[in-house]
Amino acid sequence: MASVHESLYFNPMMTNGVVHANVFGIKDWVTPYKISVLALLYEMTASKITLPERRRLNKLILPLQQGPDLTLGQFLQTVEECCPQTAYAVKLRLHEMADGELKDMEYFFSTLPTPFTAFDSEAYKTSVVGLFMRHMLLAYNKLSFSQVYKLYKSLQHYYHSHYTKPTDGHMGLPALVADDSDMDLTSTEDTVGDRIGKDEMDTPLHASELRNDNTPSKGPLSQKQAEYFLARQAYLLKNDENKALKPAALQEELNNMLKFNPDFAEAHYLNYLNSMRVQDIFLSAHSLLHYFDRLILSGNEGKSNGDEGYGRSLRYAALNLASLHCRFGHYQQADLALQEAIRIAQESNDHVCLQHCLSWLYTLEQMKGSDSTVLTEDSVKMAAHFCLPYLASLGIQSLVQQGATQGKTAHKLMDALKDTDILHWKHSLSELIEISLAQTTSIWRMYGKSTMALQQAQLLLNMSSLEPVNFGVQQNNTEAFTVALCHLAELHAEQGLYFAVTEILHHLKEQFPPHSQHAKLWMLCDLKIQFERHMNEGKYHLAEPLVAAISALNRTEGLYRKAQVLKALNRSTEAYSILQRLQVHCEKTKCTETVIRVMLATAELHWESSGFSTALPLLLQALALARQHHLQSLASETILHLAFSQLMLGVPEQALNVLHEAIEPVLAHGAVIDKGRALLLTARCQMAVAGFRPNRQGQADLHLAVLAVDTLNEAAAYFSKLSCKERLRDVHYLQSQLHRSLGQISQCNRSAMLFRLLDQELQSPAPPVSMRL
Repeated sequence: MASVHESLYFNPMMTNGVVHANVFGIKDWVTPYKISVLALLYEMTASKITLPERRRLNKLILPLQQGPDLTLGQFLQTVEECCPQTAYAVKLRLHEMADGELKDMEYFFSTLPTPFTAFDSEAYKTSVVGLFMRHMLLAYNKLSFSQVYKLYKSLQHYYHSHYTKPTDGHMGLPALVADDSDMDLTSTEDTVGDRIGKDEMDTPLHASELRNDNTPSKGPLSQKQAEYFLARQAYLLKNDENKALKPAALQEELNNMLKFNPDFAEAHYLNYLNSMRVQDIFLSAHSLLHYFDRLILSGNEGKSNGDEGYGRSLRYAALNLASLHCRFGHYQQADLALQEAIRIAQESNDHVCLQHCLSWLYTLEQMKGSDSTVLTEDSVKMAAHFCLPYLASLGIQSLVQQGATQGKTAHKLMDALKDTDILHWKHSLSELIEISLAQTTSIWRMYGKSTMALQQAQLLLNMSSLEPVNFGVQQNNTEAFTVALCHLAELHAEQGLYFAVTEILHHLKEQFPPHSQHAKLWMLCDLKIQFERHMNEGKYHLAEPLVAAISALNRTEGLYRKAQVLKALNRSTEAYSILQRLQVHCEKTKCTETVIRVMLATAELHWESSGFSTALPLLLQALALARQHHLQSLASETILHLAFSQLMLGVPEQALNVLHEAIEPVLAHGAVIDKGRALLLTARCQMAVAGFRPNRQGQADLHLAVLAVDTLNEAAAYFSKLSCKERLRDVHYLQSQLHRSLGQISQCNRSAMLFRLLDQELQSPAPPVSMRL
């Protein structure tokens, strides 16, 4: 570890790509901030510091050199976090120069150990630190006397502004260099000496010029500083968006940068990425087009790719524009841009671009709701032929997703994902590994295997990234992580662990702010969890306002939950109308899970009018669909509905036999509410088979009656976990009846008392126990 950081001093190869060859074309090399960095390097060599502190300081040197100028407070705070002793020494060194005379600054530069004059200097002359010191000394030696004096006054202003309160006079953050020509190394004549005066030195800046801890300076940056700023922000946007500048602050910095250099192509591209964060379609498209225009005008593509550079930029510009419109749901515009990219790529015989176009073509077809299986298979074959593992894996993952919705068996899908995982690890495609794990989590949840889904989600969250992560960030702000965390929150909510759900959602809100592109996922997850919780607790007045918010994020989910609320409020006609419209829509879009849920909700509406025989064909159709698509959780729920219908039709023995098929997967993988409902239904079937009739005398099967008591106790434990008071009221009612028939007077009175307390607390008439599951 130490050798890596010490290479900043010793390894000449570290300079490649860091320091530009055009030394004398760079302005503002000698600034008060750069003198502070120079003082830090001097104190690092002059004072004795521990090895861990030296390592931390070595890691800090490159960002300090290449980054924008910091205020003295920011600089000292940054150094103090690594080594308080060195920060104090640097502060004293700057104090000696700023509170002394001009000769003190001259003395500092004359006594500075350099790679040229000091044989024992730690800085190798071609290392990053050595080149920085050489540039500083060369720049300082080329300054005229008036420029040296102005630099000294700027250093004083820079130092004293840190200790001056905003209310004390009009002092502000000084302009480190008032005029670029003053410190231009190509200027050797004293052309500005007559313009230096006290009034010019003390001119205050506007308050907006003061920047916070995460905002770079507002003045013009050198080429290297600008490139470093853009690279850092782009990297943070990709890996840890929370550590990047806020959208408004980044937009302001980019506007300032483009004001000085409108043809800076990379700045336009970062502007495009920043606009995508806030879903600004106009500005993102505008910046993307400007990026490719500047890229073509600058000739960078032509220099690197010969005559093909111009055409390459055009076809990839069209491809990026198509992806932009896809993201915003503008399918017609996306299709036109994609056709243009395909045409240009065919003319240039660019197979790689054509493969990217084909990938977006089947993605566009999927977004439209069309069957794109043939296109996807062709894309996978061609990507494998041209040795493009990334596109081939994406295509296979898309086929797996389509196969899951079309009812493919689990082992075939998992085999396909296993083959792609081998490819991902072979080529270190960490992004696709994350997508594969998130996809596996979703598939297991869809099949109703909550334990396997939980395992896959935990595996993704605990996986170390293969990407080189710098700047102290973690690569956990991708869509795959969002999906895994949302599944984790829903799985905990199903088990009634709402405290854990709150913590997971709090992390999601911090990691994915509302303006970020994946925020809609956790927003919808949060609303669905709140809705289900209120419905389980019988608080329909709190669940109803959430329907509009859910509809704004997902219209299908919103309509389904609106029907649930209407059904709970006994507005059956309106609920039935919505369910019919929703079923037609979901059958067109092939959303099988929602179709089955709609059928179950419609069957429950039939129960309210005692149409149990009418509900049977609907339930059998839902069961056939669930088994065809291997949706075990929905199949188990459908079986519960069938058993309830059979119980109401007077065949409890058949209902109890059917229940034995569904009870095991429900207890193993089901939600707490489903476990309680299944056990309550089992107890009612046992009571019916035992010959028990409420408020009637007669002999009952004592063995089954005792089993029913135990089953009801277990169901009550599940309902208590969710504070499901309406269903607890039903359980206590049945318990009191059972205990009375068994002659257990004390238990009967206890259950009757609990029933009475809940009935008074709910203040709503209890629906007939025999009319709902």
